Amino acid sequence: MESTVERLFYASRWLLAPIYLGLTLALLALGIKFFQEILHLFPHLLEISESELVLVILALVDIALVGGLIVMVMFSGYENFVSRIELDDGSDKLDWLGKLDAGTLKTKVAASIVAISSIHLLRVFLNAEQIANGKLLWYVAIHLTFVISAVGMVALDRWGARH
Repeated sequence: MESTVERLFYASRWLLAPIYLGLTLALLALGIKFFQEILHLFPHLLEISESELVLVILALVDIALVGGLIVMVMFSGYENFVSRIELDDGSDKLDWLGKLDAGTLKTKVAASIVAISSIHLLRVFLNAEQIANGKLLWYVAIHLTFVISAVGMVALDRWGARH
């Protein structure tokens, strides 16, 4: 009985595979949104101000960062929890593939969240005159929470590695 339960638990990891496949669809949706932003930009490129252009570019950078985060979670999550990804030697295998453990992934995700939050905060500050001071304070407080959390996770991982 114990052996059957253990095999069932082990096989249940494959329930994550459709979730990682779903992230592929999320990446596709993000790509569509990226090009939608570009298509909206070009007809008005000569009419918009520099600060408006910077805001659009920050939105594009934000989308790219989220896309990279999705790829990182998708591949490393699949490799860590479902199955090893076997590619031919001649293929364009990513250098980090198979090298991200759960702790390293957590650190990279936290750093990505801080980077994404930083871009959002920069976009907010570029529109600061339209946002109430209390709301600006909340944006900064939330961003600082992300930063402190990321630093805390890294510190805990380093402390755990030493002990």
